[in-house]
Formats: sequence, structure tokens, C-alpha cells
Amino acid sequence: MNDHGSVVFSPAHPPGFRARRGLNWGFIGLLYTSFYLCRYNFPIANKAISDEFHFSKEQMGWIITTQLLAYACGQIINGLLADRLGGKKAMLIGAAGTIVMNILFGVASFWGMLGLFMVIRGIDGYLQAFGAPGMVKINAAWFSQRERGRFAGIFGFMINLGRFGIFKLGPALLAGFLFLGMWQVPPLHWRWLFWVPSIICAVVATGMALTVKETPEAAGFHGVHAGEDDHADTDVRSQFGVVFKTIVRNPVVWIVALAYACTGAVRQGVDQWFPRYMQEAHHLDLNSAQFQWLGFLIPFVASAGSLISGYISDTVFKGRRAPVAAGLFFLETTVILLAAQFSTANAAVVFLVLISLTANSTHSILGTAAAMDIGGRKMAGFASGVIDSFQYFGGSLAGYFLGELLDRSWGNYFYFMAPFGVIGGLLMLTIRGRIATASHAEPRQK
Repeated sequence: MNDHGSVVFSPAHPPGFRARRGLNWGFIGLLYTSFYLCRYNFPIANKAISDEFHFSKEQMGWIITTQLLAYACGQIINGLLADRLGGKKAMLIGAAGTIVMNILFGVASFWGMLGLFMVIRGIDGYLQAFGAPGMVKINAAWFSQRERGRFAGIFGFMINLGRFGIFKLGPALLAGFLFLGMWQVPPLHWRWLFWVPSIICAVVATGMALTVKETPEAAGFHGVHAGEDDHADTDVRSQFGVVFKTIVRNPVVWIVALAYACTGAVRQGVDQWFPRYMQEAHHLDLNSAQFQWLGFLIPFVASAGSLISGYISDTVFKGRRAPVAAGLFFLETTVILLAAQFSTANAAVVFLVLISLTANSTHSILGTAAAMDIGGRKMAGFASGVIDSFQYFGGSLAGYFLGELLDRSWGNYFYFMAPFGVIGGLLMLTIRGRIATASHAEPRQK
């Protein structure tokens, strides 16, 4: 027995632990899924907003870039706050914020001012940035070091569930649908793409607030990860100064972060623009067969890639994320360059799906698994925040800069993405022998 009156278990998981962790993760994952409903509604609304208010692609890119830069800066600030406040509070702050901002974005449609859209979406980006550090913070305590790659795969699945949800819900709201086979819902204004996800997020956040425990110890499970240095101290809170110095002085953090910026440029290039690309470059509407296949296949293969790459990095590479990420980056570049050589809608579907597969695989193992490896349960929030911020610094290039290129020609679309795969792969090769779970240890060569 320990001081808490609970039995201290061996490293094997005690009875009921997996079920409780699954319940915990279920609500956390669903809440983060709802964050994505409130984030990826904009790509679906992109053309409708542009048509209604006569905004150019460059101007629409300013809205995208504002949100992504605010999200990136928020990741750094909120990562520190999550390590101090705890992951659960951080996620709930983010949920409350994105609910309010999405409602206001819909309301702003009555004025149609570009600056107002930018401000609201920017604030939303900052507040949504509480979500990922909070989620990573909680789960760093619940998962052992050799389970985190697989957890990252599950995390990727929940992200892609959100993307799948909005890619299906969005066109239905714009075109009208039959609800429960009984009530015909007429076509709605694009503002409902922001209001409906807010309602869903509010319901899930309430369930998360009532259900989730921040650590195994808070749920009555003690010593579940005994023998792991990362879990030796069961406290999950840490001082700002200690966290900041430890993470900032770790060179691996910055290499992973720079590679993650490359992931962000490609991932956001696809996610923010593919609906409009299909609408304008291939003259298809959101209810076309090709778009429906994209709405299903992009999240599906992204989830599969996240799960498989996480499992491989855990098992075949014994927790080393860099070799797996390097291979994915170089494969991504090959696929992107091939995509630029074809001009049919069906070919676009195939290549967009394959690009999403590679980009989302590196997204999960670098931004989630590697961040938990480096930061541990006490500093995972800030490690995640710093690394994830660079994804959105890189992704911000897919807003204004890519929008300006697309105003000239859609032929620039794939060539914009290609260099980032090469750079990301080369960066990962510099740390290919690093055992990521030993964040303060010396690198070990293969």
C-alpha cells in the first residue's frame, strides 16, 4: 500500500486501467475532433465567402495566415500554460474560446469586412492552440514511453475524424439534407458551417469536463508505469522557468520543429485549398463524386498512415521517430512532383490522397509522439507547443503566399509544396540515430 491507500502495481497494467484510460482518451479525442470541426470549416466555406464578398484568393489567404500564425504563437504560450495549469483546464479554455469565436465568425457574415474576419479567426487560432498542448499533456501521463507512437496514431485518427466530419457535414449544410429520414433541411448560408460545429463542441466539452481525469493517480491507479524515468515523478505540474530552460536548450526540439514546419506547409497546402482547387481547377462542385471520395479518403488514409507509422516507430525502430519521418518526407516529395505532371480530376484525387497520407504520418509521429518523448509528463505541453507552433509557422505560407501564387495560376499548386519534403527529410537524417525517448541522453547510432 502507498500513502494514498491504493495498491502500487507492477509495470503490468492493473485491472481496470485500460478501460479507464480508454474512457479518458475517448472524451479527450472527441473534444479534439470537435476542435477540428471548428477549424476545417473554413476551407469548405472558402469559395462561398470569396464569391459573396468578392475577396481574391490572396485576401482569403490573409484570413488563413492570420489564424495559422496566431495558432503558432499560441502553441508556444499555451504550451507553457498547459504545463502549469494542467492539460484538462487548457483544453476546456480552448473549447470555450473556439465555440465563441466560431459563433462570432458566422455573425460577422452580416457585415462582410475582411479585417473583421481576420481578427475573429486570429483570436480563434490563438484559443484553439490550448487544445494540442493540453491533449498531449494529459496523455503523456497515461501512456508509457513505448506506447506513444501508437497513441500518436490514435490521435491522428481523431484529428482525421474531425476532418471527415466537416468534409461530409459542410457540403450537406450548403446543399440541404434529410435529417433522420424525416425532416428536410433546406440549403443553409455558409455561416452555419461555423455555428453547427460550435454546438457539437459545446456538448463534447461538457462531457469531457465531467469525465476526464488528468493522471492515472487521480483515477486511483498508482505505479502503472513503474521503472520508467519519465514517470518516476507523478507530478504533472512544473515551474515556467524550469520547463522553458529544459526544452529550449534541447537541440533535438529545434530540429524536429523545423522539420515539422515543412509538414505544416504541405499539410495546410492540401487542407486549406483542396476544396477550392477541385471547384476551380477541375470545375467540380462539393457534391461531385470526386469531392465525396476526397472527403472520405483523405481522412481515412491519413488515419491509416498515422497508425502504421506510429506502430513502426514504436516497434521496428524502438521508439526512434526520425528514420520513419525521413522516409515519409522523401516519399512525399516524389508524390508531389508526380502530381504536378497530371491534369485530370481523377488523378488529382489519387495524388491529393497520397500527399495527405505522407503529411499526416509525419504530423502524428513528430508533433505528438516525439513531443511526449522529449518533454515527458511534466514538460510535454511546452515541448508539444514549441514543435507544433512550427507546423503552423510553416503552414502560414499556405495562406497568403500560396493564395497569391494561386491568383496567378493553379499550376503553381503542387510545385509550391515539393521543396518542403526534401528539406524535412534532410533534417530528419541529421538525428536518425537519436533515441527520442531519452531526451537528455547522448545520441545512439544505428
